[in-house]
Amino acid sequence: MSAYVISVVDVKEAAGFEAYRTIAARAIAQYGGRYLVRGGAADVVEGGPPPNNIIVVEFPSMTRLREWYASPEYAEALKHRRTALDRRLIFVEGMPPS
Repeated sequence: MSAYVISVVDVKEAAGFEAYRTIAARAIAQYGGRYLVRGGAADVVEGGPPPNNIIVVEFPSMTRLREWYASPEYAEALKHRRTALDRRLIFVEGMPPS
């Protein structure tokens, strides 16, 4: 069953964000992930203020998603994340096949 990473991001430092994004994208691909949403325009229809950036990544399974998050490849990206962006990160399982 697919699993998803939903990330709501506020960029604090542009150069660091680009470094994070480049390294993270390589790690995501290496662990079988693919971007479904990567910072496109968003309209808030209900609820609070609009987020600056929304990213949604699909992985083949929650196991694979967690392997990516704990990987040494992604750890390199996290070194940049701490100073380059604030975010809310959510892991969610997809629907079972019908």
